Amino acid sequence: MNKNSNAKSHGQINAMRGGRHSFGGGNISFTENGKDRPSFKAVYKRLYNFMKPYRLFLIGSLILIIISSFLVSLGPLLLGKATDKMYFIIKAGSPNYESFSEFLKIVYIMAAVYFAGFVIKYLSSKLLLKVSQSTLFDLRNTVDEKFKKLPLKYIDSNEYGDILSRITNDVDTISNSLQQSLEQVVGAMTTVIFILVLMIMISPLLTVVSLITIPLTMFVTMKVMRLSQKYFDRQQKAIGALNGYVEEMYTGHTIVSAFGMEEEVKSVFDDKNEELYSTGKKAQFLSSTMMPLAQGMNDIGFVAVVFVGAMMVIGGSASIGTIQAFIQYLKQFSQPIMQTAQIMGIMQSTLSASNRVFEFLDEEEEVSDENGIDDLKLDTLDVEFDSVKFAYSDENTLMKNVNFKVDQGQMIAIVGPTGAGKTTLVNLLLRFYDISEGSIKIGGVDIRDIRRKDLRKLFGMVLQDSWIFTGSIIENIRYGRLDATDEDVVRAAKAARADEFIERLPGGYNFKLYEGGTNIAQGERQLITIARAILSNSPIMILDEATSSVDTRTEVLIQEAMGRLMENKMSFVIAHRLSTIKGADKIMYMENGDIKEIGSHEELLEKNGKYASLYRSQFEGEENEV
Repeated sequence: MNKNSNAKSHGQINAMRGGRHSFGGGNISFTENGKDRPSFKAVYKRLYNFMKPYRLFLIGSLILIIISSFLVSLGPLLLGKATDKMYFIIKAGSPNYESFSEFLKIVYIMAAVYFAGFVIKYLSSKLLLKVSQSTLFDLRNTVDEKFKKLPLKYIDSNEYGDILSRITNDVDTISNSLQQSLEQVVGAMTTVIFILVLMIMISPLLTVVSLITIPLTMFVTMKVMRLSQKYFDRQQKAIGALNGYVEEMYTGHTIVSAFGMEEEVKSVFDDKNEELYSTGKKAQFLSSTMMPLAQGMNDIGFVAVVFVGAMMVIGGSASIGTIQAFIQYLKQFSQPIMQTAQIMGIMQSTLSASNRVFEFLDEEEEVSDENGIDDLKLDTLDVEFDSVKFAYSDENTLMKNVNFKVDQGQMIAIVGPTGAGKTTLVNLLLRFYDISEGSIKIGGVDIRDIRRKDLRKLFGMVLQDSWIFTGSIIENIRYGRLDATDEDVVRAAKAARADEFIERLPGGYNFKLYEGGTNIAQGERQLITIARAILSNSPIMILDEATSSVDTRTEVLIQEAMGRLMENKMSFVIAHRLSTIKGADKIMYMENGDIKEIGSHEELLEKNGKYASLYRSQFEGEENEV
């Protein structure tokens, strides 16, 4: 729904922000287009690059997790000794003070160990929370900085919903699982090691019996994990596709309703939702089977240990407390294994989300301008296109040889049929795209030698699609110049003829606008963006169908105001209604990306070419309407 025009305006806005950032690690390749998908190791190594500034907190947390795991592992051993001591007291028939005192001593030690383990675990969680949230904070900033550096062609060629899904949903997936995965994996590994050592110390025979099923459990778990990973990848892609479609249809819901396409839209949504349901169900089902499989395998080993342990107690080679401690260790030993199987599903989801985020971070950026002129000073603001050639791709050359010059203070109008390259010409001037050959100069300086942020400060813009963000009217207008006073904002609004309708609104300039300005009329939204451009007081103005959404009377008033405010300023005006640009110093007629005619209104009419034909067709149409 008007995706290209929306992409244009959003891309222009974000491209104006500039900014640089370096990203953790090198590029990784992906499954898209036949490329290899990175391994767990590659992804988590790259995530670790974002953790490096907090590695001391990370190391401290891991050490505390290990200590906590060790203390918790001592619990069953102490409980077994307490059981044996109590059994000895009961068996003796008459408890003596010394035996009971030894029993209480063991209980106190056990309570202290458990309490210390709890405190240390709490501290480790606090440190790990600091690491994970700081890491994700940096990752979000990195993604945001990357978005500012992406060329307009990336915004044009990708669905907004999918881009937003990578920035929000995929980053949130990483955020939700990073701390949980780290804590559980490290805790599970250390617990298994400590418990295994203690199990061997208690009974090598029972340890061998209990471990018989472990290799089979790990084999089955890895098989299921590999099988489910492809469905997690598809699930993340399906989420992005669904988000993209919802965003697009929501943006164009008025058009959908106007053409009665609700059923068709719902049908496509149902298909995409069904795809997400199908892949999500398979991914979650396969992931959820890992824990029951691991539990079943461990239960078989548990039964064997109970039988062999009972025989050892009967034979006198082990005490009841020893077998009790071993059985508890066996239960604790199986828990980390099952826990690891469970978090494998979380880690798979994290892997898929990380792939998409890192793929986004590896997208080609705009050409660096860090070597641009440091202190830009232009004696004049004349603009010259010299033998400019531009192609969106090797197969799609739009401009072959564009040449023209505009002197400071002149108004140049750009006209032509849809797809002629009018907006592309402005995008080249602002370096939203870089030309293939030739040069574009402002004041005799090639714009490729000017930093983008300095270049774009020279321009004030009013786009065909009025961009309004959630906030008050005064905040939306002040976006053109953030240091402007309230009085400056009001003067700009009056100049744009917006003051009259603003004063009628509840709260006036403090009236709260919804996202996209949906609670005011389209023409009123356009007046606000015009006021924003006037407030910027930029030396060069770009008006892309700036008055297309206002009525004829308001258009005349705006033209008068803009005429006064643009004295001694250069302006590029893209227009379809030729009556609005008859007073331009130069009019360029473009077709198929190249300039076919250039001159004043009178000169082009006298030439009786393409412009004259277009003008007469519009004039005759207006006459017929009258």
